[in-house]
Amino acid sequence: MERYLKKLIAEGENQKVDFKYCVSDSRKIARTLSAFANTDGGRLLIGVRDNGSIAGIRSDEEIYMVDTAAHIFCRPEISYIIKQHITEGKTILEVEVAKANSRPCQAMDENGRWLSYFRHNDQNLLANRVLRQVWRKEEKRSGLLVKFGKAENLLMNYLATNGSVSVSGFRKMAGIPVTRAEAILANLLLLKIIVMNASEKGIRYELNPDDPPDLKNF
Repeated sequence: MERYLKKLIAEGENQKVDFKYCVSDSRKIARTLSAFANTDGGRLLIGVRDNGSIAGIRSDEEIYMVDTAAHIFCRPEISYIIKQHITEGKTILEVEVAKANSRPCQAMDENGRWLSYFRHNDQNLLANRVLRQVWRKEEKRSGLLVKFGKAENLLMNYLATNGSVSVSGFRKMAGIPVTRAEAILANLLLLKIIVMNASEKGIRYELNPDDPPDLKNF
């Protein structure tokens, strides 16, 4: 088990692994739990510093703070599995969260607002309206029919030439309302024609490099 833990830590923080030195605020933990649930699931290791060194938890109180995060500061409540590991004479908590069957899972912030987060690489980022629309459409589990019109063709050709675009950039380029631009991007994400590239600076959209569309067909 110690070998498993050290291997997990050696891989560093990523889309499915996050380190926390300690738990001082259940709301911050709720953000991580909800981001994992909204993306691919993941493991939160408490008692591990950002550089991967072992700190250990301070007390069993941190277990209760995780439980508070999952059941009080997340909606719907998030199910998790918690394990304790002993390494270097110190206790590490492993909190495992599965991908949610129904999204979004929201977390309450310091101002009492319920917000939706997603995991991108080693960051928890705020979901925008396009991503929230993708989740709603996935929830319906019905067929998706997309008609390619002028706006869609403009987008495909623009991405092929320029690489990426933001929601506002697409809206201005196509001369369409922001709600329509968001709906088009959400549909193309669902069809895996485009992918999302996110950072703290914002979210941009690109052609899917794994399955690029044949623009002659549009």
